[in-house]
Amino acid sequence: MTVNLVIGAQWGDEGKGKVVDYFSKDADYVVRFQGGNNAGHTIKVGDEIYKLHVTPSGVIQGKTGVIGNGVVLDPEILINEINNLKKRGIKPKILISDRTNIIMPYHKILDGADEKYLGDKKIGTTKRGIGPCYSDKVARKGIRAIDLTDKNTLSKKLDEIIPIKQRILDVYNIDKKLDKKEILDAYIRYGEKLKDFVTTTHIELNNAIKNNKNILLEGAQGVMLDVDYGTYPYTTSSHVIAGGSSIGTGIGPKNINDIIGIVKAYTTRVGEGPLPTELFDKTGEYLQQKGHEFGTTTSRPRRCGWLDLVVVKHSCMISGITKLAITKLDVLDNLETVKICTKYELRGKEIDYFPANIEDVKKCKPVYKEFKGWNKINGNSTKFADLPKEAQEYLKFIEKELKTPIAIISIGPRRKETIEV
Repeated sequence: MTVNLVIGAQWGDEGKGKVVDYFSKDADYVVRFQGGNNAGHTIKVGDEIYKLHVTPSGVIQGKTGVIGNGVVLDPEILINEINNLKKRGIKPKILISDRTNIIMPYHKILDGADEKYLGDKKIGTTKRGIGPCYSDKVARKGIRAIDLTDKNTLSKKLDEIIPIKQRILDVYNIDKKLDKKEILDAYIRYGEKLKDFVTTTHIELNNAIKNNKNILLEGAQGVMLDVDYGTYPYTTSSHVIAGGSSIGTGIGPKNINDIIGIVKAYTTRVGEGPLPTELFDKTGEYLQQKGHEFGTTTSRPRRCGWLDLVVVKHSCMISGITKLAITKLDVLDNLETVKICTKYELRGKEIDYFPANIEDVKKCKPVYKEFKGWNKINGNSTKFADLPKEAQEYLKFIEKELKTPIAIISIGPRRKETIEV
């Protein structure tokens, strides 16, 4: 039995979809433990490209995909993804935790209202209702998956919640009247379609561990978007770090073997918030275009910069990352020089940690180590020694600085363009 965890070690968009797909071959279950359809994982199989937002990536390989209690679920999105996969010849095996909180129509309205109200100080959310849904969960006013299977229970909860949400909409001057009957009928229909998937997934997974099954836990976003340890308040609303996987699945931490941190060979982020190594020059444009850095969920262009090891060290420390998977190394092809940030300069002093104060982060200037670039990586490379010498030196430096071994190197979007170290 193995339980392995895959998480992003930067601001998300590190290529987790491909890495999860790669490790899924040995898994029986692939489990999402946090986030919602604000995440986007792209998987390329031959000439087929799959873009998933809430469905666990492992279903592409025929594994059982589990949506854990730590996820917030838009049932309409999940139903559409299931139907689209069926049209493409894949019948996904999916289990949904009965404790999973459900994104409701008023969450989406309030998400957009918050962002509009904040103006220049907006967080840069996807406006899909993720944050407001997590807020209701913590405030104990959430609707859960199990509620969608019982019309009487859902009706009573909506009787309590809708008047409160209507008052909030009125405060925001939003001319929208919430129709309880319309919401109740729609979500009971969703419940009818999903009821066979809803179960006590924490019991299913712990029984699977007892029966020596293999489980892969799949994170969304990246550690720097964690609500506690990221660039707060420019974060997501859930716990992206390794500890969040136990809370979001009901699997005790003692059962987790390897924690695989996905590190893009450079740095990107979507939305607002500081990015210390961001490039505003032609190199930044080159990384964006060559790396196809446009959001899977939003299509927004991603901001690009050099690899920031202050960030990745922070992620390795708080998540106990045991192995690294380096992605998109090929995007750095044909650059004369490449750089890695090893420290920050803040108020005339060098620091090697990530500050909590967001205003301090904005003032941090990266301290770089420069490397000689390399020509094009051969996409048929199968071992570390096949890489250009300069690329090898780049990777060895990362491994040494992080004191964590590199297990996987991705040199292209396809499954076969992967080197096991």
